[in-house]
Amino acid sequence: MALNKEPILKRCRYLGISPMVMGISKESNRNPGANNRKKVSEYGMQLKEKQKLKFIYGVLEKPFYHYFEIAEKMEGKTGDNLITILESRLDNVVYRMGLSLTRREARQLVSHRHFTVNGKRIDIPSYRVKVGDVIALYEGSRSSEKFKAVVEETAGRTVPLWLEPDKANFAAKVTRMPTTEDLDYETQTHLIVELYSK
Repeated sequence: MALNKEPILKRCRYLGISPMVMGISKESNRNPGANNRKKVSEYGMQLKEKQKLKFIYGVLEKPFYHYFEIAEKMEGKTGDNLITILESRLDNVVYRMGLSLTRREARQLVSHRHFTVNGKRIDIPSYRVKVGDVIALYEGSRSSEKFKAVVEETAGRTVPLWLEPDKANFAAKVTRMPTTEDLDYETQTHLIVELYSK
């Protein structure tokens, strides 16, 4: 499996996103994108937008393009559909529930079979949840000091409106599919659509 070992703060600065989006509370001293003095071409802007989404969700080029193809075939705007697909990945849902500090950590925890979907243990981070699914921490993992510490640390994080949290059972129910309005960062998905449509 390919690994991205580039420093997260450096990458955030280049892509113009806050480290908070990645689950890191350490803020960069410099403004994101402040040292990009040269004018960026239209292609450059489109590429950067694609790189931003791939970096945020930890998706490589091949699966990302596959998601784009699925989004194209769905009803509605392709860009909005792409966000819905990325947000409904199990590793992202775990992160949004506040059961991991970052999406990278969520990916690892899902791979280690710490989570269930509708009572069944799932170890595929890219598993896509549906409306009505209940995502929960596996019973055997609930007594773990690791998860107790994570829940304490993420207590201030806002759970998105499309998830109905059940904090007592370390669970959440998907009440509707996520949309671009639910995001905690700015995105221009039409640029990605234009890039892939060339």
